[in-house]
Amino acid sequence: MQRREFNRLIGGMAVGWPLAAHAQQPDRMRRVAILVAEAIEADPYYEGRLVAIKEKLRALGWIEGRNLKLDIHRAAPKAADIRKHIDELLAGRPDIIITSGGTTTGPMLQATNTVPIVFMAAVDPVGAGLVESLSHPGGNVTGFMQFDYSLSGKWLEILKQVSPALTRAGIIRDAAITSGIGQFAVIQSVAGSLGVDVIPIGSSDEREIEIGISKMARFPNAGLIVTSGARVSGQRDAILKLAVQYGLPAVYGHRIWVDQGGLISYGPDLLATSLLATGYVDRILKGEKPAELPVQAPTNYELVVNLKTAKAMGTAISAPLLARADAVIE
Repeated sequence: MQRREFNRLIGGMAVGWPLAAHAQQPDRMRRVAILVAEAIEADPYYEGRLVAIKEKLRALGWIEGRNLKLDIHRAAPKAADIRKHIDELLAGRPDIIITSGGTTTGPMLQATNTVPIVFMAAVDPVGAGLVESLSHPGGNVTGFMQFDYSLSGKWLEILKQVSPALTRAGIIRDAAITSGIGQFAVIQSVAGSLGVDVIPIGSSDEREIEIGISKMARFPNAGLIVTSGARVSGQRDAILKLAVQYGLPAVYGHRIWVDQGGLISYGPDLLATSLLATGYVDRILKGEKPAELPVQAPTNYELVVNLKTAKAMGTAISAPLLARADAVIE
């Protein structure tokens, strides 16, 4: 999906937002800082989400230059760069901080336990130590889950439907983060019942990924699952290229992969989740406490199929799977 398509979508959504709220907010300037870990420079999905946040804030009465100052930081998904941006961000004395997910929220919590934080999409926020519980977050942070770990098992089920003869699946994941370990564990837990051996593939750099994918390609009836994580997303172009090059069917956790040439994805609508997170920002700016706002799970999930890629790879997508798809790219 290109940025102009995002702008069209967001523009259409904004029409339905109440403009009467504009006059309801006080004129005192409030500072909202946003920190995202963009794995790819000018990532159209992150940029689209930022545009959506700005429009939703405006619809809620927070007008840039009048009662709102936005401070947007785009960091690479590397600890040193994230830390650098956190220091710069906090120097601006924000009233509230929006973070992209666990990669940015964890370091942010280490830097401040007083400034309210709302994360847009974090995997397993309790297990990652971001909140005390989903219903009662405690502390200065709340937000929205990217997905429940059980979703990871569905990726293997979908891969088996794409390739019924599947006996081996390479799982590209980041073993250095809690969510990478958790996603792999869930996939592994359902693999036996599906008759599939799962093999982890590291994601530290393109070379490690290529070695792992090339090994998988030596086996008959093999496929790939690409889990969620900033480091994994940072290798998006290489993974997409290698999956097609080696003819391996692959399932991804978000539609951006399919929009850019991947075979099939199943995951949450992150644009919708970003808008819900913006609603929490509004409530906190009006006086509610993060500790009292429950962490919520996504409400919208989408199955996306790229038939153009399927044809290029000689992979047949079954009629029942196509019928379930929320979007088909031809």
